[in-house]
Amino acid sequence: MPRSSLLILFICAGLAAGSASSANADRLLRKASRYFSQLPAQMPGSENDTPELVALGRMLYSDPRLSINDTQSCASCHPLDGQRAGMDGLPRSPGAKGELGNRNSPTVLNAGWQFALFWDGRAKDLADQAGQPILNPVEMGMPDQQSVIDKLAGLEEYQSAFKDAYPSGKTPITYTNLTNAIAAFERTLRSESRFDDFLAGTADALSARELNGLNLFIRTNCVRCHDGPLVGGTLYEKVGTYHPFHNLEDQGRFEVTGMDEDRMVFKVASLRNVALTGPWFHDGSAASLADAVRLMGRMQLDLELKDDEIDDILAFLGSLSDKALESPQ
Repeated sequence: MPRSSLLILFICAGLAAGSASSANADRLLRKASRYFSQLPAQMPGSENDTPELVALGRMLYSDPRLSINDTQSCASCHPLDGQRAGMDGLPRSPGAKGELGNRNSPTVLNAGWQFALFWDGRAKDLADQAGQPILNPVEMGMPDQQSVIDKLAGLEEYQSAFKDAYPSGKTPITYTNLTNAIAAFERTLRSESRFDDFLAGTADALSARELNGLNLFIRTNCVRCHDGPLVGGTLYEKVGTYHPFHNLEDQGRFEVTGMDEDRMVFKVASLRNVALTGPWFHDGSAASLADAVRLMGRMQLDLELKDDEIDDILAFLGSLSDKALESPQ
């Protein structure tokens, strides 16, 4: 056969393979759209946030003076600098006096879309969540709300910042205004991923392996709990549906409600940025994401995932990382 004919065959074969690959991606996109959606443009409540309120919240979020000994800020456990994804990378975080908390610090990125905050869901929204660590004796250690307000009222920069953020308030420095300001700042912490690009119709936003992982994620029914725009974060679930979790000391939501049916029930984590926010689980006991995926398959789905299946799922989970934070492809 002439070389020119062979070249034409190779080109045609390549075009056919590309067409088949595109068709597969399109089918998977339609399938994925049943379970997932793009990250919304704004978090609930952000339509009322002013630049001055967000600026105040940013100041407060990073200020260690909100702690009993001026050593601990919100950013201590939820850092945003140095390409970090809103958590400190520790199994459990030390508080202002060095004592470790009893749970892993989750990422603050995209948190405003979750239906409740903390692993046990004890906070109903961002403002509620923001106010609790400041008064927690293990975390920031301030004795009461008034002590926090008195401290801030003595700082000139906060006198003007609160007045700018709350111009109509007679006494703008209040604990409610403080927590609402931190919440306003946290509502700006939105992180878009390549998976959003894929859901928007960009078929080549994900690699072949990432597409395989997405298909496996759906086919093995991980989407029973991890779906929606956050790929989770919308319900409570018992940890250990088929096989028990290895750590039964922390009973999860039971410690909030006292109801037996809430033993070992925790809020389902959002999987956005999950590749960047280890160690994993509420106790930080999974040192690798592969270990976490393997254990979740066994505990929650009664599946023994193979190594190549785990690798494909890990590839998909990597596509959920903030595009500004993930490693170059």
